[in-house]
Amino acid sequence: MHYRVVVFGVKDSSEVTIDHIRENLCPVDLLVTVDPDVTKKNHIAGYKGLTDLEEKYGIPVFAAKSYYLRDDETVAFFAENTFDIGVVVGWQRLIPKHVLDAFKHGIFGFHGNAGYLPFGRGRSPLNWSMILGDTRFHLNLFKYDEAADSPNIFGTELFSINVHDDIRTAQYKNMICANRLIDRLLTTYLSGEEIVIRTESRDFDSWYDKRTPADGRIDWHARTRQIYDLIRGVAAPFPGAFCMAASGEEQEDLAAYMAGREPAPAGDDDHRVTIWQVRPFDEIIDFSAAAPGEIIEIFDGRPIVRTVDGSILIDRYESGRELTAGMLLY
Repeated sequence: MHYRVVVFGVKDSSEVTIDHIRENLCPVDLLVTVDPDVTKKNHIAGYKGLTDLEEKYGIPVFAAKSYYLRDDETVAFFAENTFDIGVVVGWQRLIPKHVLDAFKHGIFGFHGNAGYLPFGRGRSPLNWSMILGDTRFHLNLFKYDEAADSPNIFGTELFSINVHDDIRTAQYKNMICANRLIDRLLTTYLSGEEIVIRTESRDFDSWYDKRTPADGRIDWHARTRQIYDLIRGVAAPFPGAFCMAASGEEQEDLAAYMAGREPAPAGDDDHRVTIWQVRPFDEIIDFSAAAPGEIIEIFDGRPIVRTVDGSILIDRYESGRELTAGMLLY
């Protein structure tokens, strides 16, 4: 079987891309996704099962038994069929050589950062950009090779990350820009013109590290802006930022942490607070009678928390215990 336009994806953004291609450009001849059982061994933030698109749109779906596309069934599938061009959206693994070699025009995917590739290779670039306080994001559509995020650039779109964005609104911007780049790529492919790739770059390698849910722990010894950027950078559909909450009696055991001599104690699920949305509250009011991380007041169910250089208002959170003024978040 020959497939012309193939989409690789495992997330809701993958379906957005498929809808865009179908409605504006051409049919999608194949969706490559993963079998739902794969999620038991691989954490996929924002995962959405897409196998129903076969029935919904009549798009053939191949559900790989491995996120790395190396299981025997997947190897055989790509060896026994032929393909023109692939688009990767929401697939956080390298595409192996045996799959890359099966595509006549190559496989293209996205990677972005505040600078220019190969600066900012690696995992979770949009999350990292928000967490690090970057205010712009270059989204590159590049041709895959066996390395990670190589500067084989077909096109680039730039968007801003403003102080009101969280990771989900940044994803909206990302999807708008991704669709524009896909338009250019597939229009070039459909016209029969050469797909020109720019490979020269004078930038240097730098890497974003892999992020895990544990990396979302809030350090209330950090500055307000650092805390704010972390929380908005790991908001839904990611696991969220979190901390622990201690009542007055429990705070005696936190003296070493409060003095900055020890890391935050582990706590347990009853103490856990997952924080989804906050805003910087005030940097002038004198809250020095409270400790960093202490809940100063609660208005309309929303805690105000002291920070090193001001305060934060928590708009939305989840907790197994009721948060009250005087509690310490750590």
